[in-house]
Amino acid sequence: MRNTRRIAALALAALMMALLYGCGGGKQVSRVNVDEQIDLSGRWNDTDSQLVSEALVDQALATPWVEDFLAENGRKPYVIIGNIANKTPEHIAVQTFVGDLERQFINGGRVKVVASAEERDQVRDERADQQQFSSPETMKKWGLEKGADFMLIGQINMILDQEEGEQVKYYQVDCYLVDLQDNTKVWTGFKKIKKYISHSKYKG
Repeated sequence: MRNTRRIAALALAALMMALLYGCGGGKQVSRVNVDEQIDLSGRWNDTDSQLVSEALVDQALATPWVEDFLAENGRKPYVIIGNIANKTPEHIAVQTFVGDLERQFINGGRVKVVASAEERDQVRDERADQQQFSSPETMKKWGLEKGADFMLIGQINMILDQEEGEQVKYYQVDCYLVDLQDNTKVWTGFKKIKKYISHSKYKG
């Protein structure tokens, strides 16, 4: 009797395992190159963030405001990335896009990038600790922060056109560089992305 129950329990466990793996759909996860362009949903993704940030910064650095500032001040301008508003109905990791913009500006070498307000708060906390705990020769002084000369602000918009199993998504990212001294816009640029999404299994 005991053996019969044991065999029945083992058979039941084997059946449940078979059902579990059979219903799992054979899910597989594999590593891919981070530079590979993969678009599963048609929504804004990492590739869009990289392409748009590269295009916008290239546009910005190719215009005369940088040379004008160098000629007038004898140094590179300091830029801070301000608010990039997501005006689309999608969730967009705006902070990732901001990071891509900063990276493009820094790597371009023609301007210097100032830390954000949140980042500055962290640095100031560290500087305050140094006043009490660091040696005089390594302690960083107050009042020597670099003030930004220009702020980059912008917004991400999207137009959606759809019919039955097809969609066209049109994204437009507009950005502006504003002189923090007098509020004039020294540069404005935009980048467009259009995506066609077809749902082949759609049934009318």
